[in-house]
Amino acid sequence: MPGTLDELQLHSSGKVREIYEDGDELIMVASDRISAFDVVLPEPIPDKGRVLTQMSIFWFETTGQIVPNHLISEEVPDEVAGRAIRVKKLEMFPVECVVRGYLSGSGWKEYKESQSVCGIKLPGGLQESDQLPEPIFTPATKAEIGEHDENIDFDRAAEIVGSRELMDDLRRISIELYEHARTHAFERGIILADTKFELGSAPGERIVLGDEVLTPDSSRFWPADDYEPGRGQASFDKQFVRDYLNEQGWDHSPPAPALPPEVIAGTTAKYREAYERITARSLD
Repeated sequence: MPGTLDELQLHSSGKVREIYEDGDELIMVASDRISAFDVVLPEPIPDKGRVLTQMSIFWFETTGQIVPNHLISEEVPDEVAGRAIRVKKLEMFPVECVVRGYLSGSGWKEYKESQSVCGIKLPGGLQESDQLPEPIFTPATKAEIGEHDENIDFDRAAEIVGSRELMDDLRRISIELYEHARTHAFERGIILADTKFELGSAPGERIVLGDEVLTPDSSRFWPADDYEPGRGQASFDKQFVRDYLNEQGWDHSPPAPALPPEVIAGTTAKYREAYERITARSLD
């Protein structure tokens, strides 16, 4: 195994992670960078990379009965130990697989305009943060850095991936993953409001779960004991950062405003608490 990242070829660099090639495998490194509204913020969030990686490992270990995943091991260069994993190379499907169990974020905004989300008609009279009658699959396009993901309906998603049968399977698997995680999190006092999955394929494996999974970056986690429909919720995820940025009147175009020390420290604490409550493991 290479001793340092410098010995590896950079495969790709995203908003919050770098991926390196190691032969037929990849090393996926989660940084402490944080993005909001698809813009990378200037300050890092301490421990964020470790939380994302270790929480993903927990979910990969506990969802293998639903769908295979890309995790190989934690054998990575020492300099990124704890915040990196060794994974299979996947051919990623070009849509975000989003599942919503509650009405929040862009789903709430869309509902107010049309009483539907991604073409799915919902009952009238719902409030912000209401639990939906059943989880809904609301795919989105994958945006380039600096651009925004776009919610799309199922038919458009099937066109993008090139197969309605495949899209049906992606929807089924995504909802099953969400329901598994929602039940687990709720038993630990956390509501999983919504989440997004990245799925791909590998030789001999038609559908494989990749990227990070069910983390505070890809999900909305709410404390169950503070849940009250009709308003935005306190959260364990980066909604805390989004709320601060919105209070500054930022128009969501780069550059983003600086985060004050108390918001940085508060975000670290929320990420760590979500990890420790959901996994019953310690980060230290």
